[in-house]
Amino acid sequence: MKLDKTDRAILMKIQSDGRATNASLADAVGLSETPCARRLKRLESEGYIESYQAVLSRSALQIGVVAFALVRFGVHDRKLSDQFEREIQAIPRIVSCHNISGSADYLLQVVAKDLEDYGVFMRDVLRALPGVTAVESVLSLREVKRHSGLPLL
Repeated sequence: MKLDKTDRAILMKIQSDGRATNASLADAVGLSETPCARRLKRLESEGYIESYQAVLSRSALQIGVVAFALVRFGVHDRKLSDQFEREIQAIPRIVSCHNISGSADYLLQVVAKDLEDYGVFMRDVLRALPGVTAVESVLSLREVKRHSGLPLL
């Protein structure tokens, strides 16, 4: 389905404020409430909106380290990579994982309370995952831009 200008406006507004009421959403995009609610429901059912989430504060949760781990495999076996991918799904401190091209096989975003906590996680969990032969960590010193939603290209 092709998105029109109003659909895009709804998606941008709901992406920036997932708790927007139907009334405020309708007002923001220039519709009355009933057509706005219908469009929102359609965008949800067509899969444009996957879920609604809250953005939590890392500092309030005392998460002091954000690290990016480049994970390398010694052997490229489909069963091994499938097992690796299944296991990382169950590890909450791995907040994102990408299968990548280049010198590494996966890029993980990992959070920890502090450097000691991250070191223990690396030693006891990450390096013990199936297939992992090397891990290179890159530590974030400061977040310059936080994920603020997807652009509507």
